[in-house]
Amino acid sequence: MIGRFRKNNKVFFGTVEGDTVKSDSSEYKLLELKILPPTVPTKIVCTGLNYIDHANELNYPIPKWPILFIKPSTTVIGHMENIEYPAMSSQVEYEGEMAIVISKKCKNVKDPEAVILGYTGINDVTARDIQRKDGQWTRAKSFDTFAPIGPFIATDIDPGDARIETRVNGTTRQKSNTKNLIFDVNDLVRFISEVMTLNAGDVIATGTPYGVGELVIGDTVEIEIEGAGVLSNNVIRAQ
Repeated sequence: MIGRFRKNNKVFFGTVEGDTVKSDSSEYKLLELKILPPTVPTKIVCTGLNYIDHANELNYPIPKWPILFIKPSTTVIGHMENIEYPAMSSQVEYEGEMAIVISKKCKNVKDPEAVILGYTGINDVTARDIQRKDGQWTRAKSFDTFAPIGPFIATDIDPGDARIETRVNGTTRQKSNTKNLIFDVNDLVRFISEVMTLNAGDVIATGTPYGVGELVIGDTVEIEIEGAGVLSNNVIRAQ
């Protein structure tokens, strides 16, 4: 797994092996490092309604092509950073997802494997009441801290058969497998790259399964993608 870390004033990428991080000729204990978001995207391209059970949960028809929206880079936080509950919302919800991390600038991709660095967890936090009011998704998805990403990038998992689980205060709320995706990883990279140029470090969120639900101030939410670690964040009141 690949991670991004800070020690004192030094920010660096490293390879995670158990509780050890190796970077160039240096070796660190994971506990002595600050875990940062494992990528610095210029954009997060999200996929709506990409699990059949989630589309049914919301009473929406199964899409015939990927439904896309974008979260700004200012939504990104890392493992153990706080999700801030905005004052203008009264219904903030989690959406646990597997995310694709792009390795290099690309457009009109024919071979998705050639441009994928790996996979990580993302929480597509959403102000559901605002989503309903607006009738579209930008404001509801774009508050600062509404895209926890991480903790690490898995480079050797099967993205078509990876377990995904969301827990709130230790209780499982979502449990599925990426084999239930309507549009798989290759479909998404090809489709999105026909629309827009993808830059190195950009993130594609592949959609959330059945079981989305509310978060309240004080909650701890965990997103686990098989082979990529557990992304954990607390919910606090926005200042």
